[in-house]
Amino acid sequence: MTFMQQGSVIQASRKNGPDVWLFRWSEKDLGGRRVYRKRVIGTISDYVDEEAVRQASIGILSEVNVRSSQERIGFITVDQLCEHFEQREIRSGLSLWSISTERTYRGYIRRWIRPRWGSLSLDEIKAVEVEAWLHRLNLARASRAKIRNVFSVLFTHACRYELFDSNPIRFVRQSAKRRRAPDVLTGAEIKALVEGLALRERTLVLLAASTGLRQGELFGLKWCDIDFEHNEINVIRSFVCGAEGRCKTESSQKPVPMHSQLVSLLMTWRGQCNFQSPTDWVFASRLHGGRKPYWGASILRHFIRPVAKAVGIDKRIGWHTFRHTYCTLLRSLGVEFKVMQELMRHSSLRSTLDVYTQAVGPAKRAAQAAVLSLLFPVAGTDLDSEIIGTA
Repeated sequence: MTFMQQGSVIQASRKNGPDVWLFRWSEKDLGGRRVYRKRVIGTISDYVDEEAVRQASIGILSEVNVRSSQERIGFITVDQLCEHFEQREIRSGLSLWSISTERTYRGYIRRWIRPRWGSLSLDEIKAVEVEAWLHRLNLARASRAKIRNVFSVLFTHACRYELFDSNPIRFVRQSAKRRRAPDVLTGAEIKALVEGLALRERTLVLLAASTGLRQGELFGLKWCDIDFEHNEINVIRSFVCGAEGRCKTESSQKPVPMHSQLVSLLMTWRGQCNFQSPTDWVFASRLHGGRKPYWGASILRHFIRPVAKAVGIDKRIGWHTFRHTYCTLLRSLGVEFKVMQELMRHSSLRSTLDVYTQAVGPAKRAAQAAVLSLLFPVAGTDLDSEIIGTA
C-alpha cells in the first residue's frame, strides 16, 4: 500500500500582516524528485491551537494523498469535506457567489448537514437515507430542497478535487414546490399603503413596487447609481447581512428604468435626507452616521407592516412581496414575456413565469370569457348572461 503522509503544521510570521498557520507537505514531481510545499491555513487568531489547524487541513491532506493513492477515495468524512469546501470556495476570496449565497451555504452546512452526516465517510452516504432524513425534517419544502442542493454542491466539489468519484445526492428526490402561493398586493392595496407612509418608507415601497429591485439591491443603492438625466437606475452592488457585495447574477446588473413620478419622489427624498453626496447611500442610516444603509427588516417591522395592518391589508408583507407584486402586475397588463424578463432582470424566462408570476382574478375571468365567446359567439344568450354574472 502506498505510504500516506500526514504533513506538518507550523506558525510563521509575515512582513505585512498578522502571523499565520502553515500546513507543509511533500510531493514527487514528474521527474521523481521530492518537492516541499506549504499553504496558509489562516491567521493565529483564526485557530486556537495546532489541533484545530490540523482539523482544518484534513481536506488539503486528503487532496494531496488522493493523487498518489486511489485506494483512499471515500475515506474522508463529510466534516472534512465541508472544511475543504469552505477553504477552497469561500475563504479563498475567489468565490463567484454573492455574500448572501455564501452565508446560505455556510448556514445550511452548519445547521443541518454537519450535525447529521459529519462523522460519516463519503462512501457511507446513501441517497435513500438522505431522502428519508429530508422528509422527516419539519421544514418547508423549499428549505429541504436547499439542504439537498447544498449537499449536492459539496459532493460535486469532492468530485472536482478528486476526493470522491460520484455524487449520490443527485438521486435524492425532494420537491421545492410551495404549499401556498406567496402573497401579492393589488394596485389599490399599494396605493392605500403608500398614502399612509412617511416620505422615507413611501419612497422605499414605491421604488420596490415599481422596479422589482431585490432587498439587497434596494438598500445597496448610492446616489451616484441613479441617473436622473436618463431616468435609469444602475444596479451595481447588493447590501446583505450588513456587508456590501456583488449582485446575485450578471443579469441583475442591467439598468432599471424609472418613471418620472419615481424620479420626482427620489429627488424629494434626496432634498430632505441627511446624506446627499454621490457616494452616500440613498437610504443611509443616521444611526451609523451614513456609513451603512438602513436595516430593511427593521423598517418593515416598525413602519410598513403596522401601516399595512391599519389600512386593512391582511397579507404577509416582506421586501420580496413587492418584487412578486411587480411581476404579477406586469403580467396582468399583458406585457410581453421577454420584456418582463428584462424588467425583472432574470437570467431565464422560466424564473419569471414559474416563480414570480400569478394570474390575477380578473385576468382569469377575462381569459375564460374570451374562450367561451369563441364557442358561443351569439350575444344575448343565457350562457352569456351566466358569464357576465359570474365575472
